[in-house]
Amino acid sequence: MDIATLLGLLIGFGGIIFGNLIEGGHMSSLMQLTAFIIVFTGTAGAVMVSSSEHALKTGLELAKKAFKRHESEAPAKLEDIVEYARLAKKESILSLEPRINKIGDPLMQNVLRNVVDGVDESVIRDIFETQIYTEEDELLAGAKIWADAGGFAPTIGIIGAVLGLIHVMGNLTDTSKLGAGIAVAFVATVYGVASANLLFLPMGNKIKKRVEDMTREKMMVLEGGLMIAKGANHIVIEQKLRSYLPHASKA
Repeated sequence: MDIATLLGLLIGFGGIIFGNLIEGGHMSSLMQLTAFIIVFTGTAGAVMVSSSEHALKTGLELAKKAFKRHESEAPAKLEDIVEYARLAKKESILSLEPRINKIGDPLMQNVLRNVVDGVDESVIRDIFETQIYTEEDELLAGAKIWADAGGFAPTIGIIGAVLGLIHVMGNLTDTSKLGAGIAVAFVATVYGVASANLLFLPMGNKIKKRVEDMTREKMMVLEGGLMIAKGANHIVIEQKLRSYLPHASKA
């Protein structure tokens, strides 16, 4: 599991709970099933209405990645590109053909196949840039469902609080229960604001960053293939493509 995500959730939610206990609050006062149902089902419903089925499926799949440790494959792919460039320069571009089917990365495989086939560089760029940015748009639409949830949750929490207060106002004759009833009503607001700012919005941001990293990695592969097509020296290719690597991998 990704350590930053785990620690962030523990510190964020744990800090709120601990602060509540310091002030003399009780855990039981924050555990309200009705408020939970109102906030989370209401938020889920709003997100479903505002998003396409494909975006919802993509967003749920991407959420799993947000909790997994992520190791960039860009450095390894850079090494492969440099090796292919060295081979193409030493022998010929056609010498790459026997190796193409053994390449694990589908994008690199397709780019180099077009390079070996002698497809014009501008055509290769147009084809794969369109593909890369279309995939990025689809993934960002998936990330957006979490940002949308972060926008809806606080408002749904307020709705829950208002519903709770309406219930309290309907029972004004029993004044002994007013304080407890009002407290329960505002738990919905706590759920809405806390889930938005500690879970939904941060998750959306993390997924968006992962998608941007994936796009940058794909653009590195495409640029590498095009430079091989131009017959660029493998040292020049490596120097240029290092700018696409995550900062920690550039050293």
